[in-house]
Amino acid sequence: MNLYAIRAIYVFEMSRTFRTLVQSLIAPVLSTVLYFVVFGTAIGSRMQTIDNVEYGSFIVPGLIMLTVLLQSTSNASFGIYFPKFIGTIYEPLSAPVSYLEIVIGYVGAAATKSLMIGLIILATATLFVDVSIAHPVWMMAFLLLTCISFSLLGFIIGIWARNFEQLNLVPSLIITPLVFLGGSFYSISMLPPFWQTVTLFNPVVYLVSGFRWAFFDTADVAVHYSLLAIGLFSIICVMIIGWIFKTGYKLRS
Repeated sequence: MNLYAIRAIYVFEMSRTFRTLVQSLIAPVLSTVLYFVVFGTAIGSRMQTIDNVEYGSFIVPGLIMLTVLLQSTSNASFGIYFPKFIGTIYEPLSAPVSYLEIVIGYVGAAATKSLMIGLIILATATLFVDVSIAHPVWMMAFLLLTCISFSLLGFIIGIWARNFEQLNLVPSLIITPLVFLGGSFYSISMLPPFWQTVTLFNPVVYLVSGFRWAFFDTADVAVHYSLLAIGLFSIICVMIIGWIFKTGYKLRS
């Protein structure tokens, strides 16, 4: 394992984050504050509790998941797409560095950024509502696994994308609707039985449910299903990335 190569890629990607601090960290936090103002204060004050949790507190895990999923995907996709765009991707590909080390460097940096943003949003949420964490270790585990798994997805998107429009296609048209329809701002038990069944086909439901369980000890689906979903999704992403490097898909041309 070439730790020097991993560190070089990781440090370079992290330094880009601090050069664009407003876009990378401050903008997501401001967006979350607006969600708290609109949903937590304006709407939450008119709603009853959900699963014995105040609505303002109930939406905290969903808001964190919304931001983390989008940031993980966007950070990782842009991180690998930009070297393709300017032609510097051939430097690490021609260096004595394995594809595993390249992936660890890029995905590790993207996951770290998303983890930082998630924790900042959690700290920001405590300024607006009372936030209790029933299982802090599991909360960190779910957050970290989500950051890594969707950073892997973003890495795949960055290699697949041919332009900046395609780069933003999946986060804006697929991930965002799935998060909003995945119980981020409500419990799926509030839906009619038919739509509860349909919602269970949304993979984001399992992420949000498991993460919310870590906060409030309540979940829409069993926790072990949430862990299974995250693990299966990560394995699929790793297999796809392995195939990409093995075949040179959109890397050698």
